[in-house]
Amino acid sequence: MKSIYVGNLPWSATDADLQAKFAEFGNVVSARVVTDKFSGKSRGFGFVDMEDADADKAIAAMAGQKWGDRELTVNEARPKTEGGPRRERREPRF
Repeated sequence: MKSIYVGNLPWSATDADLQAKFAEFGNVVSARVVTDKFSGKSRGFGFVDMEDADADKAIAAMAGQKWGDRELTVNEARPKTEGGPRRERREPRF
């Protein structure tokens, strides 16, 4: 199974919308739009989980496609890194 990153989503897109958009390329295991934990509003990107062959077809077909007035960024999701994008803390210099 592959996880697909979908960026530049319309702000109004829901999990169901995302699933429906990718379902035409195969079985969607899960689809989720990432939301802000405080406001609950979309952060403009999401993830779709599909079987490998279906995911490859979906990535090829959906990359650069327009959804509303926005051009989608679609590629295979990179694994989540431990601790996020923060830099390592350094020991203070004296």
